[in-house]
Amino acid sequence: MKKLTALILACLMGTASAATPDPVQVKAVHDLLVAMQAEKMVRTTAGMARYPDPKQREAVMAKLAKLTPEEIYTRLAVPVARVVSTETAQEMTRFYTSSYGKRVLAQTYNSGPSLYAQEIVASKAEKADLKKPAYLKADRAFKEAEPAIHHETFLLVSEVAKK
Repeated sequence: MKKLTALILACLMGTASAATPDPVQVKAVHDLLVAMQAEKMVRTTAGMARYPDPKQREAVMAKLAKLTPEEIYTRLAVPVARVVSTETAQEMTRFYTSSYGKRVLAQTYNSGPSLYAQEIVASKAEKADLKKPAYLKADRAFKEAEPAIHHETFLLVSEVAKK
């Protein structure tokens, strides 16, 4: 009985901490969103959504254009901090601010549609950096969190569209 009570308390404490991330974690996630240019991700999400008519699409895009990038980062920081740890956010921020990470972002947001992904060539130093255990761990955790991040982005777009 004591073990069951301890397990229930541990679960409750775990969900309470996941529901309210600490300010350090929120700041780390905010910095990550800045580094990964989340405002472009929001606009991409809005652009890929299905609208009943072109006028509604234009209205949503106009509302998004009024949002500043800082407002987008701030509004996404807390929900994303629930799924991304501080360590993951810091390591991925470091990655996205590197020259290789910037090229990845440029290809993600600025390349046109294509059937085959174009490979980005990394230098020897960049390849060595991509093999570091801290980056590999953070990249794995970030890839697991990506569906939740995209969901939070969609919720933000939906919220903006309703106003």
